[in-house]
Amino acid sequence: MISTNCSNKSQLTAVRGLLSPGHDILETVTESPGRVLYVIVCAAGPAVEAGRLVAMAQDEGWIVQIVATPSALDFIDVPALERQTGRPVRSRYRKPSEPKPPRADAIIVAPATYNTINKFAQGIADTYALGVLAEAPGLGIPVVVLPFVNSALASRTAFRRSVAELRADGVRVLFGPGQYEPHPPSAAADRFDAYPWKRALTELTRPGD
Repeated sequence: MISTNCSNKSQLTAVRGLLSPGHDILETVTESPGRVLYVIVCAAGPAVEAGRLVAMAQDEGWIVQIVATPSALDFIDVPALERQTGRPVRSRYRKPSEPKPPRADAIIVAPATYNTINKFAQGIADTYALGVLAEAPGLGIPVVVLPFVNSALASRTAFRRSVAELRADGVRVLFGPGQYEPHPPSAAADRFDAYPWKRALTELTRPGD
């Protein structure tokens, strides 16, 4: 079970207070005052509501770092998420002059696309988000993947093999009855409101199998 520090909300407020008006929200201090949750956001419809997961995680004491795939930047409200988390949204590797972000204590990938799930399983690290994911199982960082895929993609052998391989690596992929069930093609918008953000967060505190 992953424990959290419930004093993080006040500490996060203090961090935000260090940011001057108009600042690009770049961390000036790399040490984290609490446990850090990376939320890796992919380019799928529910990404527009990523702030819902941020709020839920903060209520449970997590310090949240948003990591977006390059394509996801067109789906999310970057300034709003930076204000909400007090941290820059990261989508690329840092420059040598930039501070290191705090290491993740846990990772949620949501919404996780067909492309990202398959690349993660294959060990491909051609973006910052995938580079973070490639290392996580080997570092012992808990990872929860909450897919958002349609039934046509979910039926592919490649996808089902990827889910099985990730689970074999200890990654918790919330796919199947009672978890995330794929939507029919062309019906994605009907599932946005019911996307189970909370289910992914709950999975982090569930005892391991």
